[in-house]
Amino acid sequence: MNTQALGTELTSDKALDLLREGNLRFVSNIRMNRNFHEEVEATKEGQEPFAVVISCMDSRTSPELVFDRGLGDIFSIRLAGNVVTPEVIGSVEYACAAVGSKAVVVLGHTGCGAIKGTLAKVQLGKLPTITARIAECISDEVCPDVVTEKNVLAGMRALEEESTVLRELLHQEKIKIIGGIYDITTGKVSFMDHAHPRHS
Repeated sequence: MNTQALGTELTSDKALDLLREGNLRFVSNIRMNRNFHEEVEATKEGQEPFAVVISCMDSRTSPELVFDRGLGDIFSIRLAGNVVTPEVIGSVEYACAAVGSKAVVVLGHTGCGAIKGTLAKVQLGKLPTITARIAECISDEVCPDVVTEKNVLAGMRALEEESTVLRELLHQEKIKIIGGIYDITTGKVSFMDHAHPRHS
């Protein structure tokens, strides 16, 4: 079912539940039966995505697949290392304030090339514009998995601290911002927030 049908009944908690349920189906290899022609028809006049997922460009981490969602369900923002730039923040503001998305997920993943490249201090064209952002949250840390988690938490903080629009929506409890780590070996997403990193 396209989430447009849920309308105003959809809360931020329910939006997160939909993502969790979708990932459970993905991990269990049980996909929701979808009619893509019907979804195209249902969304041709507009869209009401219930969530925003900021994820890495890695070919193994497509949010629509990982969370078993269809057309019109998710705003998908993809950038190497799932870094949160001003352009990403502006996109999230539009999704939440103008369109009405209820949940924002900053989604990192294990085995991230951007994280490894940052730790290795790789210099390649414009890549340092991305690795420099990741490096800001490293300090003396050299474990890729820990850096991946810190990078997600830094992205969550950036959304809250650099956007008055999102802060107000959070204050009004109209949205939630959480983090997640996708395990490329199992397909499972472990969710976390500022206070409780890496819990499902």
